[in-house]
Amino acid sequence: MSLDTLTLLPVTQPLTGQVSPPGSKSITNRALLLAGLARGTSRLTGALKSDDTRYMAEALRAMGVTVDEPDATTFVVTSSGAWQEPAEPLFLGNAGTATRFLTAAVALQKGRFTVDGDQHMRKRPILPLVEALQSLGVAIAAPSGCPPVAIDAKGGFSKDRVVIDAGLSSQYVSALLMAAPLTGQPFEIELAGAEIGARGYIDLTLAAMRAFGAKVSAVSASIWRVEPTGYTASDFHIEPDASAATYLWGAEVLTGGRIDIGTPAAAFTQPDAKAHAVISAFPHMPAVIDGSQMQDAIPTIAVLAAFNETPVRFVGIANLRVKECDRIRALSTGLNAIRPGLATEEGDDLIVAADPSLAGQVLPAQIDTFADHRIAMSFALAGLKISGITILDPGCVAKTYPDYWDALASLGVAFEKP
Repeated sequence: MSLDTLTLLPVTQPLTGQVSPPGSKSITNRALLLAGLARGTSRLTGALKSDDTRYMAEALRAMGVTVDEPDATTFVVTSSGAWQEPAEPLFLGNAGTATRFLTAAVALQKGRFTVDGDQHMRKRPILPLVEALQSLGVAIAAPSGCPPVAIDAKGGFSKDRVVIDAGLSSQYVSALLMAAPLTGQPFEIELAGAEIGARGYIDLTLAAMRAFGAKVSAVSASIWRVEPTGYTASDFHIEPDASAATYLWGAEVLTGGRIDIGTPAAAFTQPDAKAHAVISAFPHMPAVIDGSQMQDAIPTIAVLAAFNETPVRFVGIANLRVKECDRIRALSTGLNAIRPGLATEEGDDLIVAADPSLAGQVLPAQIDTFADHRIAMSFALAGLKISGITILDPGCVAKTYPDYWDALASLGVAFEKP
């Protein structure tokens, strides 16, 4: 969508219908990477086609991997298992998964690589991963602590063990785990301390690795051992995106409707599916919600909290400050644009002062999305109940859910377009 703004018209009846969320972004980018590292041809079905996954696919193509797209939800990846030095820097937009995963993967290739992104990605930290790779003898540098990252890869690591600080993101651990089967020796990855981003994403990584032939075991809660198996091409099906499902679950409870997304909440393996239990409690969501293990679902729940019966404090969400934007600040800014005092930041906690009477009011507010797809999609929920909610840069949803506005329209949501 190329519109600069989009104003939602409040719905007057429950939203009912069937919507199929796109494939999981997290799983699609893991599968693309592993298929690119495997020898042979892999067929990835149910895949997400969005900005983030296209950046990953284009980067693989730039390194000599063949990536075909026979239909809207399939990638066919053919690789020799070895990547060529690209002619230009690998540009990955604001795709954190692609940026971090590729940084570790190219370190085991041979050649000079630069991993870069847009102005937003250049503010997202990658130093813990860079330092871990440096400890393994990799010639790698990220002077700002964020992309661009320059790697002079020699085809291997100098050690068989690494310690990684994953307090900012579990993606650092996933990146090293997925590279590890290519090191030519048994390899151990240990967490520095107990803190880790959403641990459930490690489980997604391990499941995808095993599907492509890797052998990995947990030595303890903070140590993994990976065998030097390499990867084998595989046919792999990708489940729908649980983070995308949260917007539909939110629309359902907010309007008293029934939206069939085709997949029961219990069938998801992604961490954000944990949000279903919290969302289902609306309008009696708990007073304190720990977002540490369902980080991408917090924008959805925070906007719902504005209509809850009682205030909600969100804790364990410090990592939201280093996502596509500072999501804690973006949420408080957007909520306070709707009504001053609706949200408060206390350190890295976010407190939403619930007020069910917001529904039905006319409260003109322009929501700055900060080019963040999740801010745009979550604040659309406010527009289902409040008149005058205008989303700035609505096209940013293309990062993970290009058809989001069409999906809402299919349920009967109407918009004012400039």
